[in-house]
Amino acid sequence: MTAEYDLVVIGGGINGTGIARDAAGRGLSTLLVEMGDLAGATSSASTKLIHGGLRYLEYHEFSLVRKALKEREVLWQIAPHIAWPLRFVLPHHKGLRPAWFLRLGLFLYDHLGGRERLPATRRVRLDKGTLAGGLKPGFRFGFEYSDCWVDDARLVVLNARDAADRGARILTRTRCVSAKRDGERWRIVLEDAVTGERREVLARALVNAAGPWVDRMAGEMSSTGAGKGIRLVRGSHIVVPRLFAHDRCFIFQNGDGRIVFAIPYEQDFTLVGTTDVDHGGDLSQVRISQDETDYLCRAVSEYLRRPVRPEDVVHSFSGVRPLVDDGAEDAKAATRDYVLDLETDKGRTPLLSVYGGKITTYRKLAEEAMARLGSAIPVEDCSWTGDVPLPGGDFSVDARGDLGDGLRAAYPFLGEAHAERLVRLYGLDAWRVLGDARAVADLGRDFGATLHAREVHWLMDREWARSAEDILWRRTKLGLRLTVEEAGALQEYVEERLAATRVDAA
Repeated sequence: MTAEYDLVVIGGGINGTGIARDAAGRGLSTLLVEMGDLAGATSSASTKLIHGGLRYLEYHEFSLVRKALKEREVLWQIAPHIAWPLRFVLPHHKGLRPAWFLRLGLFLYDHLGGRERLPATRRVRLDKGTLAGGLKPGFRFGFEYSDCWVDDARLVVLNARDAADRGARILTRTRCVSAKRDGERWRIVLEDAVTGERREVLARALVNAAGPWVDRMAGEMSSTGAGKGIRLVRGSHIVVPRLFAHDRCFIFQNGDGRIVFAIPYEQDFTLVGTTDVDHGGDLSQVRISQDETDYLCRAVSEYLRRPVRPEDVVHSFSGVRPLVDDGAEDAKAATRDYVLDLETDKGRTPLLSVYGGKITTYRKLAEEAMARLGSAIPVEDCSWTGDVPLPGGDFSVDARGDLGDGLRAAYPFLGEAHAERLVRLYGLDAWRVLGDARAVADLGRDFGATLHAREVHWLMDREWARSAEDILWRRTKLGLRLTVEEAGALQEYVEERLAATRVDAA
């Protein structure tokens, strides 16, 4: 019998999973399909910030900045295990933006959105004290302001988990082969990317949240045979050994008008990014170019006492942002706001295509998507996702610092770093991951860097991980710490467990 859903969502990035979560919470029977892994493309390749976008003020994107600023504390409160406040230091650079201009921009930044708990901007000295450690002597003062950090890939996975807990079905490694209107339903053919098996489902409404592939999918499914038009802009990042000892982030101005962040990352590293380069290559092979690596190294070396060289890079990642093509001459000026394009057939069988967007505004995008779909299918009128915590996050932001101690009290065999890592990934679910373990040996095989079989099983059984890459680079960031041999052993273990699962299912 052909399964039928109120809503099918194509795309397992932040927008797709956010929409699926919102829809399932409103009582819609929901199916999400993703051709690869959750957050397998753009949504795991961000700068990992919940921020208003300070530089967008220069392009008069006041509405976008205000919307994003208001979301910072909302996302922090529903996901306090994977999101937390950071202080950013913007050095004044003689010859670039004048000090009065920076003050004005930061005044607007402090007052445009609903800042309640985050500290306000202040002027800081850079030639003495803690902040002087990493910078060249010529930088005397700057400004310190607030934004938030988020583990982007885990934000995606937790939205998918919450959607599933509310009844949604999540299918990864599943490709949408075709989608055609058939009376008052969509008839959708799906293909398992592993087995090649095909199935057909029906849906009253279809959401195209395919990210960089959105225009291609829209062209295939739309009655007009054409998409809206997007601009594919590649953003790349490099990871290097930690560049400075303090916990602040730097935001550096550059002579080309862009800015580059240098952010403490995974305790022992610094994340540097990002670039804005029009991307015309294969979307399945998105890689940083040598020019981008050189650019990022030059940008931070302009400010830092110790130069950063390409040979210092220990890891890099790139993502293609599917931005609305607003005709901007330069990629850095292209709007980061989103557009929701709704097409119906005589008011029926809606197709909603999602263009653009950013991590920070995904939840508002999902609410607007539900409102747009409500013109064609019955959708409960409610706004709930900002009040309900994501899995593992049902605790006060003020209690975040106590979780690690609580976990170690319950599991005394854990080292401090191990407990803190589990809390940062799973929050209150860390207790569920560890279960009835009473000693390290109870956690099963040790793959290195405190990753054990029990955690791997959780990620496979509860978070759709199907490869070592899923586990090491999206569910955790332990790819920075495991050796090639250890990662290979993990891949063999995952494959063996998947094979055993398939045999048991048969």
